[in-house]
Amino acid sequence: MAKPKPLILIVEDDKQIAQMISEQLEASGMLTQVYHRAHNAIRFLSNNFANLLLLDVNLPDQTGFSLVEDLRKANIRVPIIFLTADDSEIYKVKGLEMGGDDYITKPFSFPELIARIHAVLRRAETAFDYHVTKNATLTQEPFRFCGATVHPIRMEVQFDDGTVEKIGRKELGILTYLHQNSNNVVTRRSLIHAVWGIHADVRSRSLDQYIVKIRSTYADHGLPMTAYKTIHGVGYIYNIDEEGADSDTGGKRLRSQAAAKNAVKAQAEPVGLEEEITGTPAKKASKKTAKKAAKKAAKKAAAKKAVKKAAKKAAAKKK
Repeated sequence: MAKPKPLILIVEDDKQIAQMISEQLEASGMLTQVYHRAHNAIRFLSNNFANLLLLDVNLPDQTGFSLVEDLRKANIRVPIIFLTADDSEIYKVKGLEMGGDDYITKPFSFPELIARIHAVLRRAETAFDYHVTKNATLTQEPFRFCGATVHPIRMEVQFDDGTVEKIGRKELGILTYLHQNSNNVVTRRSLIHAVWGIHADVRSRSLDQYIVKIRSTYADHGLPMTAYKTIHGVGYIYNIDEEGADSDTGGKRLRSQAAAKNAVKAQAEPVGLEEEITGTPAKKASKKTAKKAAKKAAKKAAAKKAVKKAAKKAAAKKK
């Protein structure tokens, strides 16, 4: 099976240079997407995956540096190579400190550019060893989702009754993306691109199968996933404000389960001999038995005391 071609997002205001870069990269076995303004690139990356961002520092609507800041605020992670005609050391240091993976000054040779892109892609692939899907990593912190806690590092969902269910890579990716985009409508296409990658050949029916599996897992534990809704013809939404509804449902279910267990336990308790003969409940019978035993012990103690007293009197008379 052929290895998928990496998608390189080119953001360059000079249309002629952007076109030349695109042609050279595609000739070397890559896919490209070209934009000439920063806001178009942000919109694309908000809904799609790219393997690398080739970013000009000077753009018409904002600088490449401010674009990187906006991407970080939006929690969009993508390897970045800065392009600029300014070869000053200050610019280079700033770009690298902001999280850039490399910095190339114009003019440059295309073989050098392609070699640098390949080097960054190799480093990025190693850094993504903990990624179970395009968007989910094993190093993520646990998070709440519809009345249960998702643990990425263990790839499992822990329910409030203490039970744990294992989940697969794609299920984790779906839950992660919905949680990261809570209170926003997520289209089916953006969800597929986030979990499988933009170039993955995945049909909507495959996504539906994973969604059904997630719902079934929650339903087995009495959680209806109230906060998670399907927007027909569009996609899905996870309303974090309704998270409490699923927790309340889970709490009611736990209380009803506890009551049912107590009822079963009460029915299974063996009938004591005294209860079987007299019809008196075992707990009441045991209390009566304890009282009788106490009275009997008190009488014995009083009798011993009286005997000792009488013995003392008899001894005194003999003297």
